[in-house]
Amino acid sequence: MVNVFVPPHPLIKHWVSVLRNEQTPPPIFKCDMQLDAHDLVASISFSGEIQSPLGVASVEFIDPREAVAVVPILRAGLALAEHASSILPATKTYHLGGTVITAIDLIKERGVDNQHIKVVCAVTCPPALQKLSDKMIIPGLGDAGDRSFGT
Repeated sequence: MVNVFVPPHPLIKHWVSVLRNEQTPPPIFKCDMQLDAHDLVASISFSGEIQSPLGVASVEFIDPREAVAVVPILRAGLALAEHASSILPATKTYHLGGTVITAIDLIKERGVDNQHIKVVCAVTCPPALQKLSDKMIIPGLGDAGDRSFGT
């Protein structure tokens, strides 16, 4: 089962509407992908504990001591990934052609377990989530790489 979190930020609905509009020109599409990325990436967190001055506290956070791997699916994920390093405390970026399923499989082969994998995407739909659960996914914006770069 795929856990889905849609950040409640009202601007995300606006940005997704702009992204879905086939009349959106490439510079605005790419800019909106980056703006959307800001809130989507900022919403990624992991459960953990920290030592506060008053004791141990259970928190949701991105541990600044641990590097976060950003794996954009080329080219569609580039616009989202460009802003990740401005939001996440420590990132390593790995470029991968293929699908999100290929990326997840490769990440798992390198010993990363499911609880440490977060998929950030601008849009999806219930059938795509089901296919992701079944190791497939369908994009929802057309070719986001072509639309970001005007090709």
